[in-house]
Amino acid sequence: MAVEVLYRSTRDLEKVFLDRKLADAHDQMLELAEILTSVLIKNVPGLDEKQAEDASIFMAKNRAIFASAFKSGANALDQLTGKDDSAN
Repeated sequence: MAVEVLYRSTRDLEKVFLDRKLADAHDQMLELAEILTSVLIKNVPGLDEKQAEDASIFMAKNRAIFASAFKSGANALDQLTGKDDSAN
């Protein structure tokens, strides 16, 4: 009988990982999304909870791209919009 070790995020009990680092990364992404959701709801009038949650998860999943955009310039967001600078 083979034994398989599985890891589960504390914030998403339905998702199972074979690698602890992946489970930790997923948990950290969800934690960031939760904080972002709270900030968006408090600061963007008219934004409902579902929209804030969807936007927050998107931003958390693409954290590195947003960080690059905030640090180096908005062109980093082209990766998310599908714009191809090489066509210019």
